[in-house]
Amino acid sequence: IHKDVLVSGEYEVSEQVGTQTMVKVSDTRSHILYTKDGVSKGKFAFTTEEYDMFDICFESKQQGGGNLPDREVFLNIKHGIEAKSYEAIAKAEKLKPLEVELKRLEDLSESIVGDFAYMRTREEEMRDTNESTHSRVLYFSIFSMICLLGLAAWQVLYLRRYFKQKKLIE
Repeated sequence: IHKDVLVSGEYEVSEQVGTQTMVKVSDTRSHILYTKDGVSKGKFAFTTEEYDMFDICFESKQQGGGNLPDREVFLNIKHGIEAKSYEAIAKAEKLKPLEVELKRLEDLSESIVGDFAYMRTREEEMRDTNESTHSRVLYFSIFSMICLLGLAAWQVLYLRRYFKQKKLIE
């Protein structure tokens, strides 16, 4: 997920007598963004600080040990423009339904412009990588051709001298 993106999630874990469930949200560097013990349902939200991947882990523990029965986890994750609650924004700013829709469309267009800018930078990086790889392959093939031509010339000269010594050619 990109930098500065709002991520929200809603979860529900099936009930099971005698088990405790813990939910934990962390990034690839093991920074814990959200954790809660003894959950059956809830919500979480965070804003990403940089481009990263995030782990959502549900851990069940049974009191007294033993085998844990299977449990169902319902998880709904939204990020970016989907994660914003425009109903709450409308209530807080006392906006009319048309103004709320315009706000949503404005945010959507900003998101699209940001995605295009990101794609443009990625395309530039890929083009630079492609051009540098192309030049390296070109130089390597030129070097290989020179080596092969040199080896062929040496082989002809060597064989000519060998056959002259054996007096097979003049």
